Amino acid sequence: MAIGRSRGCLALLLTCQLIAFGSAFYLPGLAPVNYCDKTSEESGNCYNDIQIFVNRLNSEHATIPYEYHYFDFCTAADEYAKSPSENLGQVVFGDRLRKSPYILNFPVNQECATVCEKKYNLKEAGDQEKLRKLKLGINLNYQHHWAMDNMPVTWCYDVAPINGEGREEYCSTGFPMGCYITREGTPKYPCPIQAEALTGNTEKHIIYNHVDLEVWYNPTESDGGNIKSARLVRVKVKPRSIDHAKAKAANLANECDERAPPMAIPEQVETFSMKYTYRVKFVENTVIRWSSRWDYVLDSQPQTKIQWFSILNSLVIVLFLSGMIALILLRTLRRDIARYNQLENSDDAQEEYGWKLIHGDVFRAPHKGMLLSVFVGSGTQVLIMTLVTLVFACFGFLSPANRGALMTCAMFLYVCLGTTAGYVSSRLYKMMGGDRWKANVLLTALLCPGIVFAIFFVLNLVLWGKGSSAAVPFTTLLALLGLWFGISVPLTFLGAYFGFKRQPLENPVRVNQIPRQIPDQTLYTKPLPGVLMGGILPFGCIFIQLYFILNSLWAHQTYYMFGFLFLVFLILSVTCSETAVLLSYFHLCAEDYRWWWRSFITSGMTAGYLLIYCIHYFFTKLDISGADSAFIYFGYTLIMVFLVWLLTGTIGFLAAYWFVRKVYGSIKVD
Repeated sequence: MAIGRSRGCLALLLTCQLIAFGSAFYLPGLAPVNYCDKTSEESGNCYNDIQIFVNRLNSEHATIPYEYHYFDFCTAADEYAKSPSENLGQVVFGDRLRKSPYILNFPVNQECATVCEKKYNLKEAGDQEKLRKLKLGINLNYQHHWAMDNMPVTWCYDVAPINGEGREEYCSTGFPMGCYITREGTPKYPCPIQAEALTGNTEKHIIYNHVDLEVWYNPTESDGGNIKSARLVRVKVKPRSIDHAKAKAANLANECDERAPPMAIPEQVETFSMKYTYRVKFVENTVIRWSSRWDYVLDSQPQTKIQWFSILNSLVIVLFLSGMIALILLRTLRRDIARYNQLENSDDAQEEYGWKLIHGDVFRAPHKGMLLSVFVGSGTQVLIMTLVTLVFACFGFLSPANRGALMTCAMFLYVCLGTTAGYVSSRLYKMMGGDRWKANVLLTALLCPGIVFAIFFVLNLVLWGKGSSAAVPFTTLLALLGLWFGISVPLTFLGAYFGFKRQPLENPVRVNQIPRQIPDQTLYTKPLPGVLMGGILPFGCIFIQLYFILNSLWAHQTYYMFGFLFLVFLILSVTCSETAVLLSYFHLCAEDYRWWWRSFITSGMTAGYLLIYCIHYFFTKLDISGADSAFIYFGYTLIMVFLVWLLTGTIGFLAAYWFVRKVYGSIKVD
């Protein structure tokens, strides 16, 4: 008992250390950049110009994002030429930074700098279309996403905390492009707006054409109070709407005065102009270090507040299943094996019942064995890809600062792990006695990746038709096909070659020529109830973490708790394994030897509950309008559910296969 307690304490200590490590440590991904004034820039060790980059605009009320220039904002003449290079993950997810006309000079404050002025003529169809897009973006509350020095420009505002006491600051990585005022004079979405915009009985589209930027910097070198070089540690934005013509006529101190009236897109006039301006203020800060400058963005995310509940909930489920497994293996199963091996003649053996009677059928090849081997091979590929990706993410190499690195790493690993898929599939298929090795290799290389690519291609066609920034260019699709057929498929063939070349796995007991009749099953040992029960516990381990993952995908929150995610993945793997083992044992005791597919589908049912939860999330947590947005949501959901089905099903099958081999390898059979 003392040894058991010490092991439990050690496991709990390691768990706490992993959570603390995963939640607090990350590598920023880029080397620091020093900024200085114009006179010090000549040394070549620092820069005076600070470039703001703009990203796609997205909304919680629509799943289709758009590039910055789609809404006719001010754009730089060389926005494509001077844009940062994109990795594969950024292109696939539509995360594309573009150079903006906003250029700051360190450390010069500016009161009311003009970016550009847009003029519209409502008689021209082109201008009508531009205004229609602006109104559509405001109606759906599309959000700007800006970046400066590889750090998000954040919009911070006060929100009510979870405990309901006081107010706390929440910093969002996006800020709205405007505010829609209904006919009743109330904003459709919470947004900062001047009181005069709420008057009248007509709907209004208020455009945020001015931003107040506050740039915090950490001095790295100073001379007598003069900052010679510094590093940026925080950038905040406050969007405002200003009708510059009315502000100028009101004789305010400047057109960007806080008292300036808001700018509403007019409906009745024939021509009008809209000016975009900004204000910049540099603030010295010696407390925040450059290495921890992302902390205020990540710490303000609400997902960190109930992670402990998720972990404890999952650990309780694991302890419950582990107790049942220990009871079976250490007491019931060991006693049965010992008694069975002590029998002296076959007549006594016939007196036995349960799992011991079906030793001659338990390794009988299942129906559609080739398809099962293909799914297990592809699932092993997804399993190792997920494990390695999460390990890299826990060490900080795939932090949010390193844009697109997570998706790039996952796709690269998936392609390179084609060898694993081919090897596992071929070994399993050969063990089942299959001889159609060509069909097995082709299905392993093409079936599961083909399903994912087909769904992705259809979704991409919809995004192309909508002019979305998330649409993958045709050249990138060719590159993905090149990775698939040029690298993954050959590696799958290579793995299958080594798998078929080796001797087949020997089963611990022989298979009878005539299948044994399966007796009538009770309710809980029938296939459907067993499958439904098998997916509940693994899903219960991940559903809280799943909420935060869906928020990062569709509510555009920053996800970074990879330590928690890695721990939940380990708990999910253990839970799927124990559930598959436990239910397989119950079915074998009921003299039902069809455990092959059942173990895969039982743990894979976790993906079924995932699909149900995603449907529930769509109708209760999201306010998405439009058939196109719904189609995009459920299309990507199907891809995610399919991959989780392969992952969890493979974990359950491998655990059940190991269990069955161990059990029947322990009995003496002539």
